[in-house]
Amino acid sequence: MSKTPQPKKPDNTDQDQFLTILSREDALARFEAALFPRDVPRESRPLAEALGCALAEDVVAPIDVPPFDRSNVDGFAVRSADLASAGEASPVRMMLNDEVIACGVAPMRPVLSGTATSIATGGPVPRGADAIVMVEHTQPAGPRAIEIRRAASPGQFVSYAGSDIARGEALLRAGTVIGSREIGMLAACGIAEVAVARRPRVAILSTGDELVQPGQLLRPAAIYDTNGAIVTAAIIENGGEAEFLGAIADDETLLEAAMRQALDTCDMLVLSGGTSKGAGDVSHRIIGRLGQPGIIAHGVALKPGKPLCLAVCGGKPVIILPGFPTSAMFTFHDMIVPVLRRMAGLPPRSDAKVTAKIPVRISSELGRTEFVMVSLVEGADGLIAYPTGKGSGAITSFAQADGFLRIDALAEQLPAGAQAEVTLFTPHVRVPDLVIVGSHCTGLDLVTAPLARAGLVVRSIAVGSLGGLAAAKRGECDFAPIHLFNEKTETYNTPYLADGLELVSGWRRMQGIVFRKGDRRFEGLSAEEAVRAALADFACIMVNRNQGAGTRILIDRLLGGATPDGYWNQPRSHNAVAAAVAQHRADWGMTIAPVAHASNLGFIPFAEEHYDFALVKARKQRPAVQAFLDALASNEGRAALEQAGFRPA
Repeated sequence: MSKTPQPKKPDNTDQDQFLTILSREDALARFEAALFPRDVPRESRPLAEALGCALAEDVVAPIDVPPFDRSNVDGFAVRSADLASAGEASPVRMMLNDEVIACGVAPMRPVLSGTATSIATGGPVPRGADAIVMVEHTQPAGPRAIEIRRAASPGQFVSYAGSDIARGEALLRAGTVIGSREIGMLAACGIAEVAVARRPRVAILSTGDELVQPGQLLRPAAIYDTNGAIVTAAIIENGGEAEFLGAIADDETLLEAAMRQALDTCDMLVLSGGTSKGAGDVSHRIIGRLGQPGIIAHGVALKPGKPLCLAVCGGKPVIILPGFPTSAMFTFHDMIVPVLRRMAGLPPRSDAKVTAKIPVRISSELGRTEFVMVSLVEGADGLIAYPTGKGSGAITSFAQADGFLRIDALAEQLPAGAQAEVTLFTPHVRVPDLVIVGSHCTGLDLVTAPLARAGLVVRSIAVGSLGGLAAAKRGECDFAPIHLFNEKTETYNTPYLADGLELVSGWRRMQGIVFRKGDRRFEGLSAEEAVRAALADFACIMVNRNQGAGTRILIDRLLGGATPDGYWNQPRSHNAVAAAVAQHRADWGMTIAPVAHASNLGFIPFAEEHYDFALVKARKQRPAVQAFLDALASNEGRAALEQAGFRPA
């Protein structure tokens, strides 16, 4: 590597633009063309260390397996011709040879006509014998004799030498990925070491001033480095040897030194962050100084994943993944895994796929291939794929989703009811035993905990009360949690039930105005007074809830048609509302009392709402549904809810 030149100090207002945005297919083709063909380095590994590697050459069997004729059962080695007339009415008496052949014991005496030798499973067949009679088919006939009442055919219960593997046979071909079965075959031939494709050494660097490593104290405005851990694991899963080098601050000099050191010792460098258009994103500016040909693609028509940067420096791939975890993982698996596996001598991934119905319309951006993570549930007519919808910064999207679907770059949408191909994250997806779609509440975790301990898989999808009711009407879930107040009847939930749905009482929870303790605009006021005070102060910012949520209906009722600053900030959970207020991004919002108290925020009670469940009657007798109903009514469940601040119905 050449001496590190002094980087130009970027102006705080400068924001580098992307290079030409390439299609996914064009970007990958250019990247692979700059890297391949190339020789795959090889090395010798002991069997114990070869698991998951690809063979670098054909392996020829050096011996026969089994190496001798062996018995498949416990019994007696005989000459089959001696037993041609044997039957129940005409047993044949055989004299026993003075020898017992156990595993690992070479026979010393031949089997002559009229004699038999005791032999164990796996024992070598002695000279003269051509069949084995099972011990169950014999009877003692004196101190040194047996009677046999069944005829034996030549080769009966005998595995001949080389019948499994023949000497000189191609045992395994080059490119075969070594698994437990392959290791067994190699061990059976006495092979202790094999030539394999050397696993590429991949350096991983996370970038960003905001990153803190797991286990360290999280300072204000900082986040834990999830990409470092997840990219490291993904590299190992796909045949690489990962070396995580930690997180580097957005300092161009320090980052360039770390990148150069990584390229000196590794075959590939993967960074995350520093590839967008922000003034603090410096990674891609360093690429041009690290070797030719440099950047191959910077900006790919993917969603998520547009900022992806692909480069080759001195023959080594350098990848800068987007900083958001979901974007980083999609681009890594879609664009980098094919290259990594090829460098490791491994075949392309073979992902399992299923077809599922899309219950809601999914909009897409023309010109960008879009990947949408989905959760699978069982519907009346097959699998249903619910979009997880947490955004490219949500790491839990990967953990909670079963797979993803792809929307073509030329499509503007995927209409509701369409059938889509879902690529699974794991080979065999387990459809959840219980599906809950509707309003979010922390109390759900308390009630479903016993089900999880019993081995049931519970899937909870937060789409709001109205979204849950729609899913229940379509038969896409077991329960829809709802808390909808009807002003005409002044009752909760019952007026919203449709045919085929049954109301199951859940618990009561207090909704109210949340604010930072000590804020004089809210202290000591009622909910109505607090909202009037907020509306009168133009500097006061609210945080709302998403449309379709029962909480949103309460907020709109209090606002009386007003849309103050922050009204269009619409997170999907109570915790997000509390976090916005606690972190001074908003001054007030509406959430439930347990969440407000857990965040150490001020709370003004407004309405005790009914958090109930719309049960799909057709699914009521399912075991998981009954288990949920039992948990809801149990003393354990009620006590857990009360302790958390809820009031069981």
